[in-house]
Amino acid sequence: MGQHKNIGKEWHPNGNPELVKMHDFPDPKLPKANPYGVFDINTNTGWVSVGTDHDTAEFAVETIRRWWLAMGRKKHPKAKKLLITADRGGSNGSRNKLWKTELQKLADELSMEISVCHFPPGTSKWNKIEHQMFSYISMNWRGRPLTNYETIVSVKSKSQNP
Repeated sequence: MGQHKNIGKEWHPNGNPELVKMHDFPDPKLPKANPYGVFDINTNTGWVSVGTDHDTAEFAVETIRRWWLAMGRKKHPKAKKLLITADRGGSNGSRNKLWKTELQKLADELSMEISVCHFPPGTSKWNKIEHQMFSYISMNWRGRPLTNYETIVSVKSKSQNP
């Protein structure tokens, strides 16, 4: 997060561009913004949470919990199982014990079986979330410096994107 250039176009009045820093070195005074998303392949809908600290297993599972409570259970009221496809690295890595522990807590809380299938290394391009959600997020953010959380979490409608 900060006053950094973001590739793309954002329209401003002529002669009144938004000034940005030349380099995007992290500023230790500014917090980080870490997105974590859930994409429901069956309904072609998604949910993104933006964390303020680090991409952790707790944050990943909390995102899944919030998606389920806000959207998932309404869209799938008869569901008894949840299948998650995930990349291998980071907060939801196949060897991350905390990820497994937090998922088990969520499964117990929801009284639901949760299974995870991890994509093989180097194949995250097959993960639907990369194409269906994160590409839209990139288009939504293009041309605007991500200076605060309001900018990061605001969503422009498709008609507003030039």
